[in-house]
Order: sequence, then structure tokens, then C-alpha cells
Amino acid sequence: MFKSSQLYDQNTFYDAFERDLKYCKQELIIESPFITTRRTNALLPILASLRKRNVTIIVNTRNPIEHDGDYYHQALNAIEVMQDLGITVLYTTNHHRKLVILDREVFYEGSLNFLSFSNSCEIMRRVVSSVEAKILINFIGVKKYARRKY
Repeated sequence: MFKSSQLYDQNTFYDAFERDLKYCKQELIIESPFITTRRTNALLPILASLRKRNVTIIVNTRNPIEHDGDYYHQALNAIEVMQDLGITVLYTTNHHRKLVILDREVFYEGSLNFLSFSNSCEIMRRVVSSVEAKILINFIGVKKYARRKY
């Protein structure tokens, strides 16, 4: 079922993730319940480059009102910046999934918050499988926001 699978931790994940992002051609789906300014700013140049290449980007996260204090403001500001780039931002109440799906072929799943990670022990699995990627897309319910039909 899987063409390949690879495990990463908090120290090795972002190099692999950013390499995959650079090769993304059509669609990027990110599920990250928390969003911070620092992590979003680190990824914005890559996300902006993808949008310039007309890659559809969908981010599913918690509504900022579910956060307190500074996290509320950081999420709100980062979401505004992403929306200004043409990124579709969706809200899911009590969201806690951490997934990224690239071009319906490669996906990452695990414990790391893609848009807020700072300093914790994490695990992420990278899987290459168009069948499993499509199952995830259907499971999380974002297919109606994608440009391509399923």
C-alpha cells in the first residue's frame, strides 16, 4: 500500500518537509491546530513561492478565538498574512490533527504542529502513497475546497 515510509523527529523533520514543499506542484493541505508568528514567518517565503506558481494551499486550524492571549493575536495575524497570499484558511473546532498532504501523493502525519513548533520532542512519518493520501483527504473533509476534483 505504501510506496515508502520514513520517520523524522523534531531535529530532522523540517529539512525533509521544506525539500518536499519546494517540489510541490499543484496542491498543499496543512492541518495544524496552532499557529505562531515565528514558525509561520519561517515558512512564508516557501508558501509565497508556491502561491506564485499557482499551487492551491489549504490550511485547516483552530479558530483563533479558541486561543488565549498572545496565541490569539499570533494566530490572527498569521492567518491574515496567509489569506493575503491567497491561502484558503479553514477552521475546525477543537482541532488537534497534524497533517500535511502534498500533491495527493506524499503526506506527513504525527505530533508536530507544522505552523507553531518551537521546542519539544516530536515524531513525524512521511509516507508516499497516492491511495492513502486520498483516503486522508476524504477523511478530513477538505476536498470541496481543492481546485482539482477527486
